[in-house]
Amino acid sequence: MTAVVVLLVVVAAALIIGTVLRGREGKVRVVDPAPAPASGPDPLLAAVGVGTGDAPVVLHFSADWCGPCAAVRRVVAQVVADLAATGDGLPAPRDLELDIDENPQLARELGVLSLPTTFLFDAAGTERYRVSGVPAAADLRAALVPLRTPAGPIRRDVD
Repeated sequence: MTAVVVLLVVVAAALIIGTVLRGREGKVRVVDPAPAPASGPDPLLAAVGVGTGDAPVVLHFSADWCGPCAAVRRVVAQVVADLAATGDGLPAPRDLELDIDENPQLARELGVLSLPTTFLFDAAGTERYRVSGVPAAADLRAALVPLRTPAGPIRRDVD
């Protein structure tokens, strides 16, 4: 009888944890930016093109073996194309996709624990938002719009 109770408790705990994790998947989460170092953007990020231009960057880690990464690729490409086509004179976000198997040091430094993981950086190379899973196009767009303006504010209502 004790074994059955323990089994039920373990199953219930697994369901609760799974529900919580699933609820966070695909949500655009605000990242409190760390103070920028006086020496400029992180060398690993600068090497892949983050913080080296005048536009925000959408950096997403993927792999050949990652199924949901294809969906992220489509969502990010569509949002970036939509923002580039606005004709408002603001810089279009840059789309950078990195293979996690080819860039393990940068993935480790950014704390990538699962795929797909997407980061939104402002033009200065400061991480502003993070998404684990496939983001909704509307959420991604809402997070990127303020980053296109100089010193764009962090939107706290994106969560």
